[in-house]
Amino acid sequence: MFNAERHRWAKPTALAILGAFATNIAVAEPVVWDLGDPHLNVVPRTKAEADRIARAIKLTTDFSASSKFEKNSAGAATVRALRNSNAFSQSSGNITFEDELKFKVGNGLFRKLWVSSPSSTLASDGLGPLYNASSCQRCHLKDGRGHPPESSDDNAISMFLRISIPGTAQDGIAQIKDYIATLPDPNYGTQLQDFALPGHAAEYRLDVSYEEEIIALSDGQEASLRHPTYRAEDLGYGPLHAKAMLSPRVAPQMIGLGLLEAIPAADILAKADPEDLDGNGVSGRANVVWSSEFNRPMLGRFGLKAGAPTVLQQSADAFAGDIGISSPLHPNGAGECTEAQTLCRNAIHGDGDDREFEIGAEGLDLVTFYSRNLGVPARRNVDDPEVLRGKEVFYKTGCTECHTPSFVTHRLENQPEQSFQLIWPYTDMLLHDMGEGLADNRPEARATGTEWRTPPLWGIGLTEQVSGHTYFLHDGRARSLLEAVLWHGGEAQSHQQSVVDMPAEDRAALIAFLESL
Repeated sequence: MFNAERHRWAKPTALAILGAFATNIAVAEPVVWDLGDPHLNVVPRTKAEADRIARAIKLTTDFSASSKFEKNSAGAATVRALRNSNAFSQSSGNITFEDELKFKVGNGLFRKLWVSSPSSTLASDGLGPLYNASSCQRCHLKDGRGHPPESSDDNAISMFLRISIPGTAQDGIAQIKDYIATLPDPNYGTQLQDFALPGHAAEYRLDVSYEEEIIALSDGQEASLRHPTYRAEDLGYGPLHAKAMLSPRVAPQMIGLGLLEAIPAADILAKADPEDLDGNGVSGRANVVWSSEFNRPMLGRFGLKAGAPTVLQQSADAFAGDIGISSPLHPNGAGECTEAQTLCRNAIHGDGDDREFEIGAEGLDLVTFYSRNLGVPARRNVDDPEVLRGKEVFYKTGCTECHTPSFVTHRLENQPEQSFQLIWPYTDMLLHDMGEGLADNRPEARATGTEWRTPPLWGIGLTEQVSGHTYFLHDGRARSLLEAVLWHGGEAQSHQQSVVDMPAEDRAALIAFLESL
């Protein structure tokens, strides 16, 4: 539930920034982040628990059978793997009867179609005036993964372009070392919206084209990668800034978010190796972002570049940017409308009645609860010989250097569904340089234009069943899991080359393992 004392809707003051800047000057390398987990009510681990956890998450070297508890990707929160498109829409397997009702109410708000203001349905008006979708569900259909436009006639309902321009040192956040300052585009803000209410112009139309590249693989096989080009066409409010940076984003799947939020920040930070001191060529870095809830730096966990620290902030950001809905974190009823978009800013918004915001703290908490508790389906075929061989290939190729198989979540006082669970998300939650091929050349907080957060792999084998397609990566350019692997560059270049060179039967086994997740 919303706690007024724990939620502080504020931004850093100039005095605080100056004071932190003076402190940061004296910080020596390497930087040791002490970020904590202010969003969680944590019961500290005992020494015995810490030792037990270390044994439970140690990388296996036995591939003759599945690991103990591996089938239950989300621990006790794991749900049955349905054989239909509702596989990602179940509540946590350990949710209480009382909280199941809360989950369903949150689901109702997640699916709700917002309408324009003024409207007789006061609890549902406030859409736009500029927006990408009229509900959360329209982007995250069946709580699954979005996709790029299939053709020139298809809309981009689950994909959009983020936009920003370079900032100066004065535009940064001094408490966060190596923060890369950016600013909104003067005309278009931080996100391009391709829908608008009647009487308003949409900001743009997304146009995507591809060029194919054939990749030769071992044993006479080959694969084709498609290189995308993105264009913001039919601009509604003048030209983009000359230095505008655009980043395509496809809506990610929604499962397991509360569990990822409950991983101790210290456990994630312990895996960071920004100077590659172990010499393995992999140098994960933490994205550290500003929390609008807690008025302080926090570990970035959510979003394709880990730009949001909590599920609540990610939800509020999406309400504002995607739908144009105000909330305690984003009180502007005009959503993403810029100062240059005067008609949009002067329109009637849904917060001019008895509501203070178009979605208040209670509604935002309900959507957050729903998002935290979308269950992760159990794995399939964990003891199939080909899957076990694929797991061995995955581990021995070094994929686990970024895709950390397992964590144990914090023991929590008030979140039993996420408390003290052994989970298998296959992510280290860190940023990695993935090379120029996947670069969007747009920074986000500490993330550079070539860095992306390691995406969780749990549920990835159910993508086609849930979402009706097999498009992967941040912009959906990969049409299969093999293509997604072959796009890996930068820190993962040697791993990608290993996949190219390995025997065809090992490649097939690797894909079978990924499809079992």
